[in-house]
Amino acid sequence: MADEIDILVVGGGIAGLTAGFHAATAGRRTLVLTGAVLGGNLLSIEAIEGHPDHPNGIAGYELCPLAQMDAAKAGAAFAMVEAEEIQREGDFWRVRSAQGEHVARAVILATGTSFRKLGVGGEERLVGKGVSQCASCDAPLLRGRPVVVVGGGDSALQEALALSGIVSRVTILTDGGALTAQQGFIERVTVDPGIELRFNAKVLDILGDTVVTGVKYRDPAGDQEIAADGVFIFIGMQPNTAFLGDVLPPGADGKIPVDPDMRTGLQGVFAAGTLRSKAACRAFASAEDGRIAALAADRYLTAGGWAI
Repeated sequence: MADEIDILVVGGGIAGLTAGFHAATAGRRTLVLTGAVLGGNLLSIEAIEGHPDHPNGIAGYELCPLAQMDAAKAGAAFAMVEAEEIQREGDFWRVRSAQGEHVARAVILATGTSFRKLGVGGEERLVGKGVSQCASCDAPLLRGRPVVVVGGGDSALQEALALSGIVSRVTILTDGGALTAQQGFIERVTVDPGIELRFNAKVLDILGDTVVTGVKYRDPAGDQEIAADGVFIFIGMQPNTAFLGDVLPPGADGKIPVDPDMRTGLQGVFAAGTLRSKAACRAFASAEDGRIAALAADRYLTAGGWAI
């Protein structure tokens, strides 16, 4: 029979790690299912800004291990597996993973989101051969060579800024008529001499037989091609909710609706970070979600129900 724990956290990004820290700090038996890679999407972010302890920013690949160490010191346990199914069983929740089954009195969902795909030719075939979603990982391999960044939001502009100065040229292709990122990122990109912006550009194909050689796109002037040795795709995110099945239907935006205490519509189930509706989609906002969810789960367990 699976061991019974107090709080099971599903997700190893900053929301899940922070939830694990606060749950363990509250004295609860806590297990965090991190998935195969600790840190999730933050691993591709070179500089996360907005934290008073890190005024100059901190890389995601530095922040997440620090958060895990804090949670481990507080008493949280970790398993590098992904949740595959969740079911109600009496007063408990049973979560199945490749490691087995985990039975918990409360569950915090923090599985985050995954990058959306363009759905064009060459995208899948050339992953790892020029198609990437991690500038900090692949920029050194493309030093002095031209690259394309697809997208116009925060992630796209952050990656373009991380690439600039390492590659020979960054061309941002966005299918809208304006950038949608934070104003601070827009200002930095527009004055960077190593970055070129092309608007109303819809990607049609990623070119290359064995490695990326360019991108074909369409703009108001017609079909165009641009030479590039790398393509970095950041066109939005989709929530990682497949393992929930029909147990917890998402809202109209595909994410999990919650109240201000991160409570879902299911007794004893909370959601935190970019997985939940109306999330700010900022690293430290996700961390705050994790804190709120853990404290609410602790109160739920003390009260024995939603009446807290």
